[in-house]
Amino acid sequence: MRKVRAAVLLAAGMLGGCTHLFFQPTRAAHSDPAHLGYKYEAIKFESLDGTPLTGLYFPPAGEPKATVVHFHGNARNMTTHYPYSAWLAGEGYNVFIFDYRGYGASGGRPTLEGVVMDGKAALAHALKLPGASPDRIIILGQSLGGAVAVAAVGESGFKPLAMVLEGTFHSYRGVGRQVLLDRWYAWPFAWLPAIAVSGAHSPSESIGLINCPKVFIHSEKDPTVPYSQGRKLFEAAPEPKTFWSTPSDHIEAFGVHGGTFRPKLLDFFSGL
Repeated sequence: MRKVRAAVLLAAGMLGGCTHLFFQPTRAAHSDPAHLGYKYEAIKFESLDGTPLTGLYFPPAGEPKATVVHFHGNARNMTTHYPYSAWLAGEGYNVFIFDYRGYGASGGRPTLEGVVMDGKAALAHALKLPGASPDRIIILGQSLGGAVAVAAVGESGFKPLAMVLEGTFHSYRGVGRQVLLDRWYAWPFAWLPAIAVSGAHSPSESIGLINCPKVFIHSEKDPTVPYSQGRKLFEAAPEPKTFWSTPSDHIEAFGVHGGTFRPKLLDFFSGL
């Protein structure tokens, strides 16, 4: 009975629009990078519509090899997600992570249209970082952040050096439907995403426009975003591309499984 109630609540959330489903921000600072030994700077900039945004910049010791722009996942804010990318500063890369509107100290409230504008603004601001070069920008997008990154890059015509997408889905409607189908008690509601979730700005609309080298990362045991959605996004992408399967969890390639995938990522970067 409890599972059935959960399915009803999930379906009701879909009828309320995609914001309730896909954005789960917090305002609190959950972790200070300095406590983990990271040198960083707080960044203030504006979205395309003037909404004030915040970011964290992790500088390398010398001239940067490239600039990594990190689009984080949907839960909490960048103060829980920066460990997935900040380590790259120690390997010689600029690292820039930012909060979408409604997250952390950024202003406004999250909407799909708004966070895509935020992503486009972050790409523009990344070019202002010390040593940043237009032809040396690498995108790291995780989960929802990957979807936002694909839309921001594809819709703006931005030309990154490379793109890394972890735990990202093919479409908002598709992932909503698949999540319901994966729960037998939610099967009666599997039709709802087709009419209740917006199809705008989905990765499926823009992934075909992105021709840089791309890495897709997903676990067959991902408990959050179905593996089938990650594979579908990969298959829709043009070459050059590669797919890495992680043993378990959601967006943990550079966390729990970092011993394997951090060196693999650096090898990929070195070949660009």
